[in-house]
Amino acid sequence: WGHHLTNVLLHAANAVLLFLVFRRMTGALWPSAFVAMVFAVHPLRAESVAWVSERKDLLCGLFFFLTLWAYASYAQHRFSWRRYLTVVALFALGLMAKPMLVTLPFVLLLLDYWPLNRVATDHRSLTTLLLEKLPLIALSAVSCLVTPWAQGSAVAPFEMIPFGTRLANALVAYVAYLRYFFIPTDLAVFYPYPVTGLPVWKTLSALLLLTAISAAVLLARRRCPYGLVGWFWYLGMMVPVVGLVQVGSQAMADRYTYLPQVGLAMAVSWSLAQGVAVRPRWRSTCEIAATLALLAMMGCAWHQTSCWRDNESLWTRALNCTNDNAVAHNNLGLSLADRGRNDEAIAQYQKALAISPRLTMALGNFGAALADRGQLNEAANQYEKALQADPHYGEAYVGLGNVAADRGRWDEAVSLYRKALALKPELPEAHVNLGAALAERGKWDEATAEYHKALKISPGYVDAHYNLANAMAAQHQLNQAIDEYQKALALKPNLADARNNLGTAFQQLGRTAEAVLQWREALRLQPDLTASLGQLAWTLATSPDDSLRNGPEAVALAQRLVQSSSPPPAQWLDVLAAAMAASDRFPEAVTVQQQAITAAERQRDTAKIPPMRERLKLYQAGKTYREPAPSRGS
Repeated sequence: WGHHLTNVLLHAANAVLLFLVFRRMTGALWPSAFVAMVFAVHPLRAESVAWVSERKDLLCGLFFFLTLWAYASYAQHRFSWRRYLTVVALFALGLMAKPMLVTLPFVLLLLDYWPLNRVATDHRSLTTLLLEKLPLIALSAVSCLVTPWAQGSAVAPFEMIPFGTRLANALVAYVAYLRYFFIPTDLAVFYPYPVTGLPVWKTLSALLLLTAISAAVLLARRRCPYGLVGWFWYLGMMVPVVGLVQVGSQAMADRYTYLPQVGLAMAVSWSLAQGVAVRPRWRSTCEIAATLALLAMMGCAWHQTSCWRDNESLWTRALNCTNDNAVAHNNLGLSLADRGRNDEAIAQYQKALAISPRLTMALGNFGAALADRGQLNEAANQYEKALQADPHYGEAYVGLGNVAADRGRWDEAVSLYRKALALKPELPEAHVNLGAALAERGKWDEATAEYHKALKISPGYVDAHYNLANAMAAQHQLNQAIDEYQKALALKPNLADARNNLGTAFQQLGRTAEAVLQWREALRLQPDLTASLGQLAWTLATSPDDSLRNGPEAVALAQRLVQSSSPPPAQWLDVLAAAMAASDRFPEAVTVQQQAITAAERQRDTAKIPPMRERLKLYQAGKTYREPAPSRGS
């Protein structure tokens, strides 16, 4: 909630700044307020605010509006280096937040034309204004050079998406964003590239519409300068994100409109204000229309934001609003798998692969789902297909390593995990699974090193803390193990196995009361967890601490334990016998202990037989068995 609240506050601050900027530059109260209100509640803003990791949009917007404020102060006064350098510094901060701000010098030139009217009042030539923007343009150029390098493999090569396809998609996207501005329905978190490409008629229609609007605002520039500024603000600011330089696999995205559509809102707002100025009798009609439009946007924004409540609703919404959306099918499948709905997840992966047979994410997730079903051969086949589609897909090697581990082929698993890490050294799952495979080979130091590497990459990785704790416990480093179990449980409190193992570590340190609490919590989370049933029943039956012993409860737990397997292991019968003796049910204890000894002989578990016979003698004598008082270790 804290992250979401931060985003809401940043967006609110941006809306206020937007109002103040236009109020300062134009002196118009209600048109400025209307632009700010449209910006604040438009449904297209939902993605930038609800998606926590899109905070870069909000920070970029904050510095963008602060830069406009500083520029207005600079432009409306005599030249001042302090004011000018403030503009440059704020612009630099905005670029560091998100590089799509590279077009801001262009926006400032538009604002010089209107509403600042610097060309008319100062009789400055375009060359002078451009020279004034050179430091800003230089910063934009540096950002344009650095960004593709920083994005790395996320930038799609032209071999994957040809320039002609990108240009066609850009033209259609411009019109689509325009439509969503005025009719904000069917918004989705992911818009896929059309599988069969864009029809020529659609591309040409988009080009004609954009050309017609551009020509209209140019012809009306003297009468309606705000139309020209608003329209070219929109066109210009969209250039970095319209797909000519393709980052990711989406055809378009709602978040890209965060700043560009301010220009459209400005053009509409001042057009309404101009209409009212020419025909005052239209005022009431415009006020009612503006109010209804804002209310409608608020309702749509509420609905759109509600889709972000969880992954399942988010990706279901995307599927309802788009066609042939392989990514949405894959991600919905992943969400269903996380909820244990494996069959439904597999159906979604199959739909994704029917649309895009080489989608590596879907192939990998399909393989994982099949492995969870125990269909290891089929799972391995999917991972192999993923590697054929992308030989650098390290996650597929992790999946193949998991298949090898499930088959007990630990050396093969180690080799496959190492291949994954050679491709993607920052893959925490590969480090954890490699550590687990090394632990199976008794290589505890190497396993521990892998868990630490995983935690360095992802400090909140629960499996890394849990596996590291198990490794520490296996090496009798119990205090360190307890610390790691507690870290895992702080991140995931309902991890029953971690509760059980934490209880075992407490017991080995002589902290039996704390152990009992952990075993009880483990059984609350997972009532059929045999490890906790056995340890808790044994402790309640045999503890030397009178305050902990509870014979009847021990019997109830031990009976659940024995009934969970047929035939029950000798060790579980031994627990039940001790519990019955603790409840003064000695004849039954003798019978069950004899059964335990017989089971141990049948299982050839010779080490357990002598102590079981010693306990049998106690029960025959009408005595209970007590564990020796524990010594507190370290």
